[in-house]
Amino acid sequence: MTKLKLGMVGGGQGAFIGGVHRIASRLDGRFDLVAGAFASQAARAHASAAELGVEPDRSYADYREMAKAEAARSDGIDAVSIVTPNHLHGPIAAAFLSQNISVICDKPMTATLAQAKSLQSVAQSSSAHFFLTHNYTGYPLIRQAREMVQNGALGEIRIIEANYLQDWLSTAPDRENKQAAWRTDPSQAGGGAVGDIGTHAYNLACFVSGLRATKLNATLQSHVEGRAVDDDARVHLQFEGGSHGHIWASQVAIGNENNLTLAIYGTLGSIKWAQENPNILWYTKLNQPPQMITRGGAGATEAANTVTRIPGGHPEGYLEAFATLYREAADVITGQEPTKNSIGINEGVDGVRFVDACQRSSSNGSDWVTLTD
Repeated sequence: MTKLKLGMVGGGQGAFIGGVHRIASRLDGRFDLVAGAFASQAARAHASAAELGVEPDRSYADYREMAKAEAARSDGIDAVSIVTPNHLHGPIAAAFLSQNISVICDKPMTATLAQAKSLQSVAQSSSAHFFLTHNYTGYPLIRQAREMVQNGALGEIRIIEANYLQDWLSTAPDRENKQAAWRTDPSQAGGGAVGDIGTHAYNLACFVSGLRATKLNATLQSHVEGRAVDDDARVHLQFEGGSHGHIWASQVAIGNENNLTLAIYGTLGSIKWAQENPNILWYTKLNQPPQMITRGGAGATEAANTVTRIPGGHPEGYLEAFATLYREAADVITGQEPTKNSIGINEGVDGVRFVDACQRSSSNGSDWVTLTD
């Protein structure tokens, strides 16, 4: 199988998520990293390229130059991975989509709803594809949970509960902490906990349930003195069909690292899943004891097994879930139809609309806000 040629914008020296994307892109042997604009400063961009084995003539100091140059090459990149702070996602993605180069973008899609809608228009005019890496949708048992809901195992959905709790911003971070610096800057992040991890919880709730929220009310708070973005978000949601839900996203919940959980309750049963122990899914039928389903085990279905790489009992998780999204993106870029599991431009807009609605609700006394197109 011929590998696709991948470029990257961001992810240079000192970055976190860029390394994750590079590992994920290589795991199934579908991509080779051949080009990049790895930093906004030319010297650091070229130094990062050298460390990553990218040839000097394909190391760029500016993403706009990179998009044009790669589109003009006979051996130009097939896709670009965008791993910059949120406010740059929109213009970078637009530059590559305008050159008909497919985009694999870290979440959230953009920092503002206006940017998201603008990018949606560009994507609709491009012959290339757009993928958003809400990586938790790639976990095998999340795929099985989604299938169970679709097949009616839970009956009519009543309640959806999704929480994402961290504690790494419980105090004011060191000024040298690059990740904290841009994530707590509203001009770069667009939002705090609600945008950084709340979007994951919201996306996961919608992905597994198959439902979209119609309205919400939210309370966003900043617990650390001087912080300009929220670090704790409580959101109540109403979904289409009358289901209700709740999301709690916090980066000041001491004792939590990456405690993302999902529970869905229906008229016939419920499911529960926790990201920190992702190889187990709990399924309970009405009036029956809970059943533990394990990844790769006897109760796993084809939906889970299709994206399972190693035998049951061996830990499989975060990097592999990311890799699943890269593998599925490669399938689409090489001519296959997008699957029902693809997270694309429309889901990206929906996620940014969620953040915008939470911010509007909270600033207006936690009033109910309608999520409209």
